[in-house]
Amino acid sequence: MKGLSRQILLAMASVTVAAGLLVFFGTYLAFSILFYFSPWAEDTDNWVTGFDLITLLVLIFVALIVAAVASIRLAGRILQPLESLALSARRIKDGDLSARAMPGDHSLGETALLVEDFNAMAQRLQDMAADMTLWNATIAHELRTPLTILKGRLQGMIDGVFKPDEESLHALVLQVDSLARLVEDLRTVTLADSGHLDLHLQPVRLKDEIQRMAGVLEPELKADGFALKLSLDDVVVTVDAMRIRQVLLALVTNARRYAVRGTVEISLRVENNRALLRVTDEGPGLDADIASSAFEPFRRGSHSGSLEKGGNGLGLSVVRAIVEAHGGKIHYAPSDTGGAIFEIVLGKPAS
Repeated sequence: MKGLSRQILLAMASVTVAAGLLVFFGTYLAFSILFYFSPWAEDTDNWVTGFDLITLLVLIFVALIVAAVASIRLAGRILQPLESLALSARRIKDGDLSARAMPGDHSLGETALLVEDFNAMAQRLQDMAADMTLWNATIAHELRTPLTILKGRLQGMIDGVFKPDEESLHALVLQVDSLARLVEDLRTVTLADSGHLDLHLQPVRLKDEIQRMAGVLEPELKADGFALKLSLDDVVVTVDAMRIRQVLLALVTNARRYAVRGTVEISLRVENNRALLRVTDEGPGLDADIASSAFEPFRRGSHSGSLEKGGNGLGLSVVRAIVEAHGGKIHYAPSDTGGAIFEIVLGKPAS
């Protein structure tokens, strides 16, 4: 063994030899002092003989050998996981995130826990690197479509294929809006996940905020064949009003795009000393294969449903990020009628 192994073995061997020599010479010195001051010092027959000293020296030498063997074995048990840990750390430093340390003897509790914590950290780093790679590839894919359309349209206008009339320019503006929305959604999710999403928290009467927002949304919902139903308790919660409006707008817009024509209900009540906000539609709800991961970025359903299909796949992840930044929770559940229920649990109502 090298490095740390050699240092620990040398240290333990030195301590063992030093202890043995100290015992031997200490014992010899103690006997010499006692012999010198003893009243029966002249009677050498009652004192330690040379044979006794040789016997003591042999016993100490045997004890040193036993101690050295035990020390080497113990050092090996301790050093095996530490050497593996050091080697794995160097491999991770060099970019091999798949490196893992071997725990060795599990009877060494603290060492085994150290190795397990190291492996858990390495696994998390590997997962984060994989997620980052996938995230970058997905972002590039999402940006490519609107950029390709923009480039093609503009090049067509330059070449005289398309006329720069109001309709064409409006279509280009829509593509720019799509890019801006994607960038803003990415920014929101990234800031929230890193804990840097700015929130302007203050006591807000949610009932009033939802009613004002409903006045804006209701005409568009009616035009698309939806009815908006409100069931609101008078609750005051410390939140960022603008961000909560953003959450509700995303959920209602999601239902408007992908739910069957019917009633969209927004309810607000207090349950277990928590504010409970729900958005419910009449179906068909989320695809069963993605219901458990619907709030992850870039998740889309395989067929029409309450999950935004055809969008950038960030809508529900933005909703989750904002809710969790408030210290709340959001989850999805199918309703008894087959619709979708998005339930948001916020903090304690303000007194």
